[in-house]
Amino acid sequence: MKKIICVLFVLVMCMAPASVCFADDAVRLVDEADILTAEEETTLLSKLDEISERQKIDVAVVIIGTTGDKTIEAYADDYYDDNGYGFGDEHDGILLLVATEDGENGRVHISTCGYGITALTDSNIDAILDTFAVSYKDKDYAKAFADFAGDCDSYITAAREEEGFDVGFSLVISLAIGLILAFIITGGMKGQLKSVRSKLEASDYTKQGSLCINESRDFFLYSTVSRTEKKQDDDSDSSTHTSSSGRTHGGGGRDL
Repeated sequence: MKKIICVLFVLVMCMAPASVCFADDAVRLVDEADILTAEEETTLLSKLDEISERQKIDVAVVIIGTTGDKTIEAYADDYYDDNGYGFGDEHDGILLLVATEDGENGRVHISTCGYGITALTDSNIDAILDTFAVSYKDKDYAKAFADFAGDCDSYITAAREEEGFDVGFSLVISLAIGLILAFIITGGMKGQLKSVRSKLEASDYTKQGSLCINESRDFFLYSTVSRTEKKQDDDSDSSTHTSSSGRTHGGGGRDL
């Protein structure tokens, strides 16, 4: 009996979907520019770790001096790919890179990957950076990075809740129920009309000799207007590109 249980346990473990986590070796907070105090680093890292483990998507902050001869987008993507960030086969994650010496007040870029691309659309990234920039320019760095982490958490949660409600499926079910009810009701009403039969000719519905038309005129009653809807920007879009490693990333950045 014990052997059978052991065999079944092994089979179940083999059939269970593998969830590869690359985040164990990745450090979610790197402050090479030393703009955070030791206490602030501890608090922020704890927040980043809690969100990442709960959401199963890496949320990381990297602060450096300069990106050298790379663009900040390329540096952020390469740093993400080369340092083990991301949960699962799709490397789900979000990385905020700040280069303090690039530009007058530095530059910032958010690199997304896997589900991070879904969770943070282009408009979401702009909103996060708007909030981040306010505190960062006031040199309240701890608040700026904490706001970033909190905003990511909110957008990830919102994205998952939205996916959990399939509007298309609900609409199909509602239409099906409505059609069935309408068929039942109209079928019952039709069954009550035993004495009424449809006629093939319009003359069957008039009394013989009662209709006399002396004059006829044509009146213009309707017109048909065709309109083409102007395409609007979709707030749910996420722009993507390919990093030097061949991985797909989303994201966006700006000067600070």
